[in-house]
Amino acid sequence: MGTFRKKLYVAAGYNTIYYGFGRREFDPTKPMPSFESYLKETSQGTLEQIKSQNIDEGVIGSFMSASFLKQANLPGFLPFMVPELLGKPCTAVEGACGTGGRAIAIAMRSVLSDLADAVFVSGFEMQNSVKSVYGADLLAGAAYYNKERKKGHAHFFPGIFSERAGAYYEAYGMELTRKAMAAWYQQAIHNARKNPRAQEFHNTTKDLLALGMTPPNPENFVPNMNLFDCSKISDGASSLLILSEKGLENCGINKADAVEIVGLGEAEGDITVSPTSLLELSTTRLAAAKALTSANLTMDDIGWLEMHDCFSITALLTIEALGLAEKGKASEYILEGHSQSTGSLPTNLSGGLIGFGHPTGGTGVRQMVDLLKQLTNKAENQVQANAKKCFGMMISMGGNDKTVTCLIVKACM
Repeated sequence: MGTFRKKLYVAAGYNTIYYGFGRREFDPTKPMPSFESYLKETSQGTLEQIKSQNIDEGVIGSFMSASFLKQANLPGFLPFMVPELLGKPCTAVEGACGTGGRAIAIAMRSVLSDLADAVFVSGFEMQNSVKSVYGADLLAGAAYYNKERKKGHAHFFPGIFSERAGAYYEAYGMELTRKAMAAWYQQAIHNARKNPRAQEFHNTTKDLLALGMTPPNPENFVPNMNLFDCSKISDGASSLLILSEKGLENCGINKADAVEIVGLGEAEGDITVSPTSLLELSTTRLAAAKALTSANLTMDDIGWLEMHDCFSITALLTIEALGLAEKGKASEYILEGHSQSTGSLPTNLSGGLIGFGHPTGGTGVRQMVDLLKQLTNKAENQVQANAKKCFGMMISMGGNDKTVTCLIVKACM
């Protein structure tokens, strides 16, 4: 199965709390935890799960740390996180909100090339260092800043996906679409409430559906979405190991505590070119198709899905890009319960970006950590998939469907 020249594994995943508005302990008037503390916590969480720190290489991902933190040269922090990496090759990766997926793929290449048997991978972001409207301007760097930002909304990326939502309303009807977007928000919070590290873990709102149905207010935000359609402004970090079979042995990791990577799909769009259709995520569709082909699978084989729901409309478009629903039918798919924990394809059991949080550079790594936990029966929101659907898929997307990495994993027998 697959096209890799040797087997690849993921193990020792760890997520910090994803911190920001929604956490009871979050208080922007007080000093925030340092980014160094997040890096140290996640690395220690990974290292504590292995017997021997025989790690050959390090990869760290962050999107805008040079702007949010005035901190670049991130490879230098890897020996701080993992002392074993002192004097060894370390690399920083940036791919907008898809940074985490790219970091994992870079680590895979090192193992496949025989340059390493065990690669430490971490992704992080600290976004609460600036006010949200300023942060929106920094995050606009995920698009073509010199072209799009000059005419963009103050809330830049919400504005971009608001345009997609508006096009979807016009094409397929607003009423049902809004209900599905609200249901997606409800599902995200229900799942996040089961994970103590999720940003929305403390959310006690009783009528989430009504909150999700809050009418968009273009005077205060964007024309076609409300605040509950959006992923969170978050601080946090995640980490894991990418290993060969020899790497598992060198680090003293039992195969039962790992998952095998069986599919990889990578696709890049031209950032200077606007989407040909606001109703499609064509790069996501291509990356997912590549991953399924490389693993010799179909979506019918997937039992767990972690998708990039930066906005609720993105979830609808991703469902259609994966072929889970026909164009214009994603609303029915959601409202019929297919994506819920009891549905045909449990999706974003972590809470996703809307429920768990979205520190941009960390999300792709977090998605893989959550798949690892699900497939090794260690998840906070554990769900057993249909026995015939024993594979997990994650989609890490950067920008407006530009930088996409899709990975498929299975439990080790």
